[in-house]
Parts: sequence; structure tokens; C-alpha cells
Amino acid sequence: MNKTKITQHRKTGDHEAIDTAAEVLTGSSKKRWLSRVLPFMGPAFIASVAYIDPGNFATNIQGGAKFGYTLLWVIVASNLMAMLVQALSAKLGIATGLNLAEQCRNHFSRPVVIIMWVLMEIVAMATDLAEFLGSAVGFNLLFGVPLWLAGIITAIITILILGLERYGFRPLEAVITALVSIVVVSYLIETVMDRPNWGDVLYHSVVPQFSGTESVLLATGIVGATVMPHAIYLHSALTQGRIVVKDPSQLRRLFRYELVDVIVAMGLASLVNMAMLIMAASTFFKHGLTEVGTLERAHLTLEPLLGRASSWIFAVSLLASGLSSSAIGTMAGQVMMQGFLQRRIPVWVRRLVTIIPSLVVISVGLDPTRTLVISQVVLSFGLPFAIIPLIMFTRRKTLMGVLVNHSVTTAMTGVVAALILTLNVYLVYQVFTRG
Repeated sequence: MNKTKITQHRKTGDHEAIDTAAEVLTGSSKKRWLSRVLPFMGPAFIASVAYIDPGNFATNIQGGAKFGYTLLWVIVASNLMAMLVQALSAKLGIATGLNLAEQCRNHFSRPVVIIMWVLMEIVAMATDLAEFLGSAVGFNLLFGVPLWLAGIITAIITILILGLERYGFRPLEAVITALVSIVVVSYLIETVMDRPNWGDVLYHSVVPQFSGTESVLLATGIVGATVMPHAIYLHSALTQGRIVVKDPSQLRRLFRYELVDVIVAMGLASLVNMAMLIMAASTFFKHGLTEVGTLERAHLTLEPLLGRASSWIFAVSLLASGLSSSAIGTMAGQVMMQGFLQRRIPVWVRRLVTIIPSLVVISVGLDPTRTLVISQVVLSFGLPFAIIPLIMFTRRKTLMGVLVNHSVTTAMTGVVAALILTLNVYLVYQVFTRG
């Protein structure tokens, strides 16, 4: 008789999911496949919010408006990388019961840990900048709210969303999933209205191309906006104590179900990102409007091209993206501070601190969309400091047990890290050597 216990800090709303997961992992569940999978769905959907945040809107719209379908392959490649990396992050939390930041604290020297924490806080600030600006622009486009006031409203709503955590993981997952669904449905409608050239879409989805230094900058931004470092740290925390098992066979089974979560969530995020660029390419680029590089201009220009409903749908999706990703960014910041330093600060304090850069950008009149793109490039430069430690830990048998990486998995993830480093180095070279 299997005596392995499946444990969880239960809160209201979590009981049914945990009980069903226990039945599935012990093999006693008689439910259909979909019903067995549902209790394990959620962590990757929360992490996937980082992959469809306002930074993605900015980079994808600029990429599509300036270069048509050319950079579609970057989105496809980035999301395949994201699936691999997020699967390893989820596996680290499941196998070790510790998140990536905690593992770094346990295995690296104190000075290295401090440096990594500082770097990840810079990444968190760049992330918050994108999310606050996106939400502020969304409120402004829909309701005419001044950008500075919209940023404050975003901070308040973020705190309210995160307050759902006290009722368990299911209520928070439900709200985040609902906001993600709004973005998904919005871009499904936009894509139908765009009537893109599907032959060109297919071609550029698989054929790598660049078109000058600016396209490399946008490609780097797309990678940074897609394979996001804070999401890597967060995902390992979302799985580390959600469902805890020790039996090797149950660990493997649990990871297989988490893989389904990752593939579905990241797959949807990939389709949304592609739809963003396709929309810009099949409307703005097609009509010669290659300078429609801001969110505000995109909103205004969509109306004469596709009708008033399209611009309204665009603004709604931007707002939903900003609100959900702002909440996730705060969660990630808390996870990283707790993991690296064993310190926590109140959520409202973190929100007040991280809103300052956004308010500065708004007050000095910087272009919000261009600032969003640059913030995503900063994220791309932070990626090696998340991916390399992840590879180091998930390849260790003593840490991972039966879930240790296969050598092929480690090699593939190493290639991903090398590609990102190469793209970043190439970008720096191009910027400093062009006339």
C-alpha cells in the first residue's frame, strides 16, 4: 500500500483541487482525462501572464509596423525557448521544494547572491515599468484618465488582486486566467478582422531574417518580453509547495501533468504574441504606416482601418494585460527578495517603490511605447542570470532525484542561453559600430 502523503497548506477554495490531485497521483481517480488534468493547471497560466504583458504589445506592434511579418520567427523561437525554460523552472520547484532564488542563496557565495538580487531587482523595475505604463495607457485610451492617475489606479487594483492569495491559490488563479482570457479573445477577434496573408505568416514563422540594426533591437526586445527572467524565478515558487509528493513514481506523474500546463499556457501566449505582430503587419505595414510605433497611435489608427470596435478591443486587451501582469510582477519581486535575502516587505510598499520610475517617465514626457521597448531589452540582458543557474541546478542528481535533466535537455537549454547571449552581444556591437 502506498503511504506517500500529498500535503498542502490548505485554504478556502483549494480543498477540492488538492483532493482531486491526490486521487490522480495515487492512481485512485476514476475521472476522465480532462478532469484529472484540471487540478494541476494554473501555475504556468500565472507565469504566462509575463509573456503577454504590455511590453509584448509594444515590441510586437513596432516589429509588425516597421518590418511586416519578418520577425514572426523570433516570436515562434522565443516561445519554444519559453516552454523549455518554464518546464525546468516548474520541475525545480516540484523536485526540491525550493524556488530558484532559494537555491541560489543556498549554493552561491553571499557576494554573488547580493549581486544577483540587485540585478533581478533591476529586472523587476524594468518589468514594472512596462506593466504600469501599459495599464496607464489602457485606462487613458478607454476612459481618458490622465496617465499619472491611471498608474496610481493600477497600483491599487494590483494590491486588491494580490489580496486574493489569502483565500488560497485557486481564487487568484481564476482572476488571472480571466484577465488572460480577455487578452486571448480580444486578439482572436482582431486576427479575424485583420485578414492577414496566411502564406506570408507561415513563411516568416519558420524562416529567420533580420532587416537592419533596428530589427535586431526589436528582436532582442521580443526575446526579453517573451522569455522573461522574473517569470522563471516565479514559476519555481508557484510549484514548490502547491502539491508536495515524495514517491518517485508520483513525482514523475506530477511533472507530466505540469508539462501539460506549461504547453497549453505557453502555447496560448505564443498565439497571442503572433496575433499582435500579425495585426500590426496586416494593417499598419500593409498600408505603408510603418511609423505607427506607439500604443496610442495604434489605437487611433485601427479605427479607420478596421472600424471603431477594433480600437476598443485593442484598448481592453491592453488594460487586461497590464493589470494581470502588474500583479504577477509584484509576486515575482516578492519571491526574489524572499529567496535571495530571506526578507519580505509589504506588497503596498513594493508597489509604491516600483511605481516611481513609471511616474517619472510620465512626468518628463518620455514616449511610453519606446520606453516599453527599451525595458524589454533590459529584461533580455537579465535572462542569463536566470537561465544559467536553472541549468546548473536541474542537472544535479543530488538535488533533482528522479527528475534530474536528461543530458539532451541540459544541452538544449544551454543552446537557448547561448543564443540569447549571442543576440545581446550582437545588438551591442551593432549599436556601437553603426555610423
